[in-house]
Amino acid sequence: QVQLVESGGGLVQAGGSLRLSCAASGRSFSRYAMGWFRQPPGKEREFVAASSWNSGSTYYADSVKGRFTISRDSAKNTVYLQMNSLKPEDTAVYYCAAGGRPLATKPPRDRLNYDYWGQGTQVTVSS
Repeated sequence: QVQLVESGGGLVQAGGSLRLSCAASGRSFSRYAMGWFRQPPGKEREFVAASSWNSGSTYYADSVKGRFTISRDSAKNTVYLQMNSLKPEDTAVYYCAAGGRPLATKPPRDRLNYDYWGQGTQVTVSS
């Protein structure tokens, strides 16, 4: 059974930092893209960041560029999202995802291209 389990969410003041982790089990995703999406209250799920299978390509939403960093440890089957300078508008449920074409040089940014999803972790940024 494939599982993606996020952790590291919580409540933080504006300007603070959080580090999200997503541990995969049940299969290896070392040949696949992994990414982060978020769903703010009352809104659609949106792209945040993605990394290609070998971290050779990373993409970020414009709203988080320069503040968030995605990284992965293929040996641990884990992807991370370091979030700095957090803003109230970053408040959302954050989901990790894995999938896309194997060994693709560019990770997908469309959630429809991801086959596996975690259950989500809440991030709340207070002003």
